[in-house]
Amino acid sequence: MPPEAWMAISIVALVVIVLAFTRFAADVVLTGALTLLMVVPIPTDDGWRMGILTIDQALAGLSNPAMVTVAVLFVVVTGMRDTGGLQWVVHRILGRPNSIAIAQARVIGPVLILSAFLNNTPVVAMMIPAIHEWARKLKLSVSKFMIPLSYAAILGGLCTLIGTSTNLVVNGLITETLGKEHALAMFDIAWVGLPCAVAGVIYLLIFSRWLLPERQSAAAAMSNPREYTVEMLVEPDGPLVGKNIEQAGLRHLPGMYLMEIERHGDLITAVGPDETLRNNDRLVFVGVVDSVVDLQKIRGLIPATEQVFKLQGQRSRRTLIEAVVSNTCPMVGQSIRDGRFRSTYGAVVIAVARNGERLNQKIGDIVLRAGDTLLLEAMPAFAAQQRNSRDFYLVSELSDSAPPRHEKAIVAVIILAGMVITAAMGWLSMLVAALLAGGLMIFTRCCSTSAARRSVDWSVLIVIAAAFGLGRALDVTGAANAIAHQLINLAGEHPWLVLAAIYLLTALFTELITNNAAAVLMFPIALATATDLNVQPMPFVITIMIAASASFATPLGYQTNLMVYGPGGYRYTDYLRIGLPLNAIMATITITLVPHIWPF
Repeated sequence: MPPEAWMAISIVALVVIVLAFTRFAADVVLTGALTLLMVVPIPTDDGWRMGILTIDQALAGLSNPAMVTVAVLFVVVTGMRDTGGLQWVVHRILGRPNSIAIAQARVIGPVLILSAFLNNTPVVAMMIPAIHEWARKLKLSVSKFMIPLSYAAILGGLCTLIGTSTNLVVNGLITETLGKEHALAMFDIAWVGLPCAVAGVIYLLIFSRWLLPERQSAAAAMSNPREYTVEMLVEPDGPLVGKNIEQAGLRHLPGMYLMEIERHGDLITAVGPDETLRNNDRLVFVGVVDSVVDLQKIRGLIPATEQVFKLQGQRSRRTLIEAVVSNTCPMVGQSIRDGRFRSTYGAVVIAVARNGERLNQKIGDIVLRAGDTLLLEAMPAFAAQQRNSRDFYLVSELSDSAPPRHEKAIVAVIILAGMVITAAMGWLSMLVAALLAGGLMIFTRCCSTSAARRSVDWSVLIVIAAAFGLGRALDVTGAANAIAHQLINLAGEHPWLVLAAIYLLTALFTELITNNAAAVLMFPIALATATDLNVQPMPFVITIMIAASASFATPLGYQTNLMVYGPGGYRYTDYLRIGLPLNAIMATITITLVPHIWPF
C-alpha cells in the first residue's frame, strides 16, 4: 500500500482509540481527524505534498443528502413539539409501560415497521426528541432506548428494497452490471432480512437490560431539587373535562405531586387516580421546574392566574424565566397581587419556590421574601432587561418552555403524515419531502423561524459529515481495496468460505467507512470473485446488501448510530459490548440462509 494509505488507516485507528478510551466529544474528535487528513504531509516521488484529502473531498459530507435531511427534520420535529403534536404521538404510540422490556418493545416495534418503508435516518431523527421526553417523564434512563432505537431502524431497513439507501444503491449496481432481469423486487430481500430482524429484536429485548448502560442526567441525580408550588385550571369544556386523573396523564408526572383540588370552594386533599376532573377545577401541584414546564404544555390545563392573559403579546411567543428575589426588591413584604407584579415588571408569576417550604396559598396571596425563586411567564426581553437589576439576584430563561400552539397541533400532524406518505410512496425524495414539510411548519406558524434555527443540533450534523470524510480517505488512498483483496485471497476457493469473508469484510468496512461506501467498494470485488469461482454472483451481492447495513458495533458505521451517540450519553465501548454479538447473529443468519435462497 502507498504511504497515504497507511496514514489514512493510522488516523482512522486513532479516532477509534480516542472515542473508545476517552470522553472527548465525537464531533471534536472527528473534526480533528478530518483536519489531519487535509494537512498531514505525504511523501511523493517529487518530494512532499500536503494532505490526503482535498478540501472538496473532506467537506463533501456537508452536502450529503442524508445529512441535509437530518438537519431539516430538526425543524419538522420542532413544529410537532411546539404545537403539542409530539406529546400526542408519544402518548398514543409509546404509552406508559410498566417495565424496561415493554418500554423497549414500544420503541422498537413502530420504528421497525416505519424503517421498512422509509429511510431509517429521518425515522430516528423524528423519534429522538420524543423518546428523550418520554423516558424523562417515566423516570427511565434514556441510554436504555437510544441504541435500541437506532438498531431497530437498521433492522427494519433490511426487510425491503427501499428500507435503506444501501439497498437501493446495490440494486442499482445489479441492474447496471447484471441486467434488469436480476433486479430485486420490493420484498425479495425480506427472505433474509426478516429473520435477521426477528432475531435482532429478540436479542435486544432479552439482553439489552444487561448490556446497555444506565446513565442519569445531572438533574436526575440531584437529591434535593428545588420545588415550586403551581396552580392550574381545568379549561372549561376542554379535552380533560370528564377524564379522571389517570386518564389525563396527571398521576405519574416526574418530580411533581398533585397536592389538592379546589372545586367550588371545597378542597379535595387526598386526590385518587379515579377522581374525575370538572370545569374550572383548580389543581395545586408541587414539583420541580421541568415538570412545571410539562404542565404548561398539557392541552386542557391553563394557568390559574388570569394575569397571564392580560400580558401583551401572544402566549406562544413568551417563555418561562426563573428569577430569585433580592433583599432590595421593592416587592419584598408584599403579596404578589398587592405589589402589582405584572404591571411593574411586565411578567406574571406562575409558581414560587421557597427553600423547600410548601406554600399552601394561592399565587396572588403569597407574600414575597428575599431568596424566593419565582417562575415567571414573560417575553424573552424580560431576561435581558432584568439580568443586571438590583431587584433580582439571578435571572435565567428556561429553554423550550414556550406554551404550545395547541390550535396548530392538527396542522402539524397533517404535515408530518404528508411527509411520510409522499416519501414512502416515492412521489418525492425524502430530502424534498422533508424540506417541504419544514417550510410548511414555518409558513403555517407551527413553529417560529427563531425556534427552527435553534432546533438544529450542529454537533450531530458535524459528526455525520466528518464520518463521510474519513470513509473517503480510506477509499481514495486505496487502503480499503488493498485490504479487501488480501483477505479474500486468504479465504481460498470454497464458495462458503469466500461468502463469509465477503460478509466480514463488508461489515468491517461499514464500521469504518459508512454503509454506502462499503457496498460500492465490495460490489466489484464480489463480482470478480464469483467469476473466478465460476459460481452465480447473486449470493455475494445479497450478502453485501445485508452486511453493509447491519452495522451495530461502532457509532461510525451508520448515520443512526452516530445520531444517538450524544443524546444517549454513550461511549464507544457501549456499542462494542452490545453490537458485536448482534453482528455475529446477523452474520450467522445471512451466511446460512443466502446460499439456500440464491444458490451458488
